[in-house]
Amino acid sequence: MRTTRTRPRTRTLARRVAVVAASATAALVLAACGGDGGDSHTAGGHGSASSSPTSAGAHNAQDVSFAQGMIPHHRQALEMAGLAADQASSAEVKDLAARVEKAQDPEIETMTGWLKAWGEDVPSGTEMPGMDHSGGAGMPGMMGGKDMAELEKASGTAFDTLFLTMMVEHHEGAVEMATAEKKKGAYGPATAMADDIVTAQTAEIAEMKKLLGTS
Repeated sequence: MRTTRTRPRTRTLARRVAVVAASATAALVLAACGGDGGDSHTAGGHGSASSSPTSAGAHNAQDVSFAQGMIPHHRQALEMAGLAADQASSAEVKDLAARVEKAQDPEIETMTGWLKAWGEDVPSGTEMPGMDHSGGAGMPGMMGGKDMAELEKASGTAFDTLFLTMMVEHHEGAVEMATAEKKKGAYGPATAMADDIVTAQTAEIAEMKKLLGTS
């Protein structure tokens, strides 16, 4: 009778040992998988940082010049657009001005971030770093102080005509600057923004010329 009872116990013990061994093996496999998952998550984290200025690609002097020039250029466009809400008489002009503000304000923030990340000077107001106070000299399409003063005093249909005339010239200058960035820039996000500027502002130039009756 004792021999009969011992065999089942032996078998039961053997089964338990096998189960424990299998469990230990499974735990080791899971731990290894967990380690791999951790590494994958970390890699994903590094990948997500690729959109930052330091990892999105190298930049060159043209990229710096583009950002330092386009920021004050955009700021002046925003000044002009800001006047339209109260002084324009045309709904089309007001709509165009609103679209200029919506597009260019975020671009100013983006370019400011690039310059800070690159350790470069961020323009103050509507002037490039190192520029004299001659009212935007050196940047295509920039309006002088007299032009801005005239626009500020205008209202109604006279404002509409002056605004459109000035903004066409301003946009043409921006397209010229963006085209140079597309050709000579090295920083991917900057050349992509330049391409967007060329596309959007070329379309707006055509729209404004149509409103002026000059297209």
